Amino acid sequence: MKYNVLALPAAALAFSLLAGPASAQVVTSATQAQSGTYVVEPGHTQVGFSVLHFGFTNYLGVFSNVSGTLNFDAKNPASSKLSVTIPVSSVQTTSAKLDDELKGDQWFDAAKFPNATFESTSVRVTGRNDAIVTGNLTLHGVTKPETLKVHFIGAGVNALDKKYTTGFEATGTIKRSDFGVKMYVPYVSDDVQLRIAGAFEKQG
Repeated sequence: MKYNVLALPAAALAFSLLAGPASAQVVTSATQAQSGTYVVEPGHTQVGFSVLHFGFTNYLGVFSNVSGTLNFDAKNPASSKLSVTIPVSSVQTTSAKLDDELKGDQWFDAAKFPNATFESTSVRVTGRNDAIVTGNLTLHGVTKPETLKVHFIGAGVNALDKKYTTGFEATGTIKRSDFGVKMYVPYVSDDVQLRIAGAFEKQG
């Protein structure tokens, strides 16, 4: 395939003109984001996880098709509320065979427990863009309190769909045996590292 080298700078300029104004609207301080009710934007929300596999590798996977709401108060973040639902059958790794196993009754048992949920119970601000969010995680039919470290990334009008969007990153660690998912412990680690990309669109 041949490229027109003169066309590449022109294309880059056109893209920058398109993205530039929208990018300028993005704020990176949580106090400048718009308060209100948001819903999860599932196309850009991912719940990533990793486990230590037989001591050799940190094996990664992801859940998708997340739904839920965020009631965000920029002036009083501690009063914000988060509620999300994660369909367990959306689990995906680099192995289709493993994906099927994870959905089965020896692991997540997606047929019996189709959803995992997280309902926040408290938000404690720890920095300009950081907070500790505690809530009740329900997985595999078991509900336990868990804590996430949450970092605000940015908010503004999405250049493509023109919707006001805000985004966060969250990290945390849970023990899968606490939720009755004990297959291959300790050869596949009990500790599960979570890394979550959350995108939310403002309503109204």
